[in-house]
Parts: sequence; structure tokens; C-alpha cells
Amino acid sequence: MRFSAPLAVAAIALLASPALAQVLPPAISVTGEATLSVAPDQAQIDGGVTTEAKTAREASDANNAAMGKVLLALKGAGIEEKDYQTSRLSLQPQYPPNPNRTGPAAISGYRASNRVTIKVRDVTKVASMIDVLVGAGANEIGGINFVVSQASKLLDDAREKAMADARRKAEIYAKAAGVTLGEPLSISEQGSATPMFRSKMAAPMATMAPIAQGEETLSVTVNVSWAIKAKEQ
Repeated sequence: MRFSAPLAVAAIALLASPALAQVLPPAISVTGEATLSVAPDQAQIDGGVTTEAKTAREASDANNAAMGKVLLALKGAGIEEKDYQTSRLSLQPQYPPNPNRTGPAAISGYRASNRVTIKVRDVTKVASMIDVLVGAGANEIGGINFVVSQASKLLDDAREKAMADARRKAEIYAKAAGVTLGEPLSISEQGSATPMFRSKMAAPMATMAPIAQGEETLSVTVNVSWAIKAKEQ
């Protein structure tokens, strides 16, 4: 038996109609949110020593000696070896400024740099740690990053609160629509739940370097679809 082109298209449409006829179950879709603000309990400090000399060897030796003093000071301040590590080490030639030069520039000296990243497990000691670095000869202090060591656990608590917020909203909509809330059909977390730093000035500490540790805002957003059904009479 042969179909003409129009009949063949109609036959395909009839075969596909059962799948197209499937209807999604009635549902209410809402977004739940939760935000927690917590004070950081740890910090990372980037600091080091930069030295300059006529030769590469002199710059390197001077830098090694200066950094040795810094590392001894860290150890004397109670920082364990596992809590600091070299983050950058460099030795570069230096050239005199000469915007009108036409030939190759002559090297005027060398600059050696050695930086370490230090983990401070007590944020109340951040300012005093900076003083230790400076007092030991560190002439470069980079960024200070505050972190929440238990961020993962706190985010899990925020997820539970976000889910409770979603249920609360769904129940409000179900009541207004005159239906009963059923089981959740789908649950998805929106974006990536990561800590966000929010600046909040803290009282200066009684040291040479006043520090504002701020706070971390942990935010979670969850999308939930709930099945609904007519209320029993």
C-alpha cells in the first residue's frame, strides 16, 4: 500500500500524537532563598622580601638572608611550617630609565623577590602577624584574604533553610489556589552556592596595623516544583 505525500505526513503526525498529548502534572514552582552572614575565622596573608644589588648573586644572597629572618620570625611567632609556603620567587635584571636610547640597554642591577603565603588560624592575630613580618624585614605585604573554614557545613545549613523557604511559599500559593501541596517533583540549586565577601568595618585592634576582617555572606537559592492536587471534599 502506498501513501501520497500529504497522507504520509498525516500518518506521521498521528503516530507522534500520543507523545505530544502527554501533559505535565499540575504543579507549583517556587524559588527558595537563604542567606547567612558569618565572621571569618581564618586568614591568608601574602608577604615577602625584595632586594636589589649590582649582580644577580648579590641580589639573590641578600634576598635569601632577609627571607631567612622572616621565616625565623614566623616560627618564633608560633606559625607552623605547614601554614606557610613560597608563593612567588623571582630574579630579574633591572635597566636604567633612558627613553632616548637607540641601542641595547645595559643592565644596571638585579632585583630578587621571594614571597610567602601565610595561613593565620586566628583572625585576631592578623594585625600582629603583619607587625611580625614588617619587624623581621618584610618590605612587601600583599593581599589579606579572610575565609570561613566551615563554609561547606554552613552552606548545607543554608540549603535546608532555602528548602524550607520554598515550601513556605508553595504552601501559600496552594492555599490561595484552593489545592493541596503534594511531593516535590524537581529540586535544583540555582548557580553555585559560594561564599561572598561583604565588607563590614571591625573595631581596630590594639596593634600597629588596624585590620577590618568584615564578614562572609553565604547565599543559596533553590528552585522547587511541587505537585498539587484538588482538596478532598
